[in-house]
Amino acid sequence: MSKRLGRSRELFVLTYGALVAQLCKDYEKDEDVNKHLDRMGYDIGIRLVEDFLARSAVRKCRSYSETVDVIAQVAFKMYLGVTPSVSCSNTTENEFFLMLDKNPLVDFVEELPAGRCSLCYCNLLCGVIRGALEMVHLAAEVTFVQDRLKGDDVTEIGITFSKKLEDKKHKRQK
Repeated sequence: MSKRLGRSRELFVLTYGALVAQLCKDYEKDEDVNKHLDRMGYDIGIRLVEDFLARSAVRKCRSYSETVDVIAQVAFKMYLGVTPSVSCSNTTENEFFLMLDKNPLVDFVEELPAGRCSLCYCNLLCGVIRGALEMVHLAAEVTFVQDRLKGDDVTEIGITFSKKLEDKKHKRQK
């Protein structure tokens, strides 16, 4: 990784920490902060997917597992400099988990703010993934399953695909 990219990522992580701190001041309930972070991430994801597709040159994925592999091996590496491991938890192959040994968004965070045990500090990531998937016509529920900031051994993001969204093609009126 170049020094410039490293500094940019460091600045992003520090700015993100300041954003979360401000949201904690603005919202009394952790659930409201979590929703706000998810919504911000979603807005980023729907815009970021175009950049991702242009820069990564990935071809169309043919399965949910292939899609999750691209998210882990290409997108996370491209934007966060990490590659989570992937596991599938069910026989219908629509539920997957991304395990992050290192989460760069928490590089400068030792613990959650006092009294904020329900805060999902990195919920922005869930929104980014959900928004990007929606832009390629895949509906999914994306949540944090485990979080090192909450004392878990690993940071784990769950992705459950619900259905393929229909391409909205407008038919001509005759």
